[in-house]
Amino acid sequence: MDGWSGHLLIAPAWMTDPNFSRVVVLLLDHDERGAFGLVLNRPTGTTVGEVWREAAGKPCEVEAPLLLGGPVSGPIIALHDREEDGDRPLLDGLFATSSPAHLAALMERPPLRLRVFAGYAGWGRGQLEQELQDAAWVVTPAVQEDVFSAPGPAAWEAALNRATQAAAADPF
Repeated sequence: MDGWSGHLLIAPAWMTDPNFSRVVVLLLDHDERGAFGLVLNRPTGTTVGEVWREAAGKPCEVEAPLLLGGPVSGPIIALHDREEDGDRPLLDGLFATSSPAHLAALMERPPLRLRVFAGYAGWGRGQLEQELQDAAWVVTPAVQEDVFSAPGPAAWEAALNRATQAAAADPF
């Protein structure tokens, strides 16, 4: 695993940036060039099925909310539990997909666990490291349940509580 990939960035309660207030970000990539992640708990007002039917012109039974992955426009990215349609593994049993062919397969035969994101969160070279040094984020290893829990404020509270309990149990 490179850098903080596979970890959560949890916004502390005092963070006021509207893009990141009370968010939980799963870092997909972090290396010397920068970092890239997805906000896990920001549902949009539309469903995956609505967007897929409009964009691809094909039927889709996925009625879960489309999630806003971050303030940067980018490709549709799916996180799911089906290895054969994964572009890359993230955590044990969790895969990321952005390729059109794999996304189509996921929409035609949805896996048991699926989250779909529009946009992403990104940091340039050294930017995330500076934010971490400034204690702008609470960091904890991610688990699958972070991705698949109900999106919204409760996901932020649960992740923050888990990170706080882990830090109290092992302060070093």
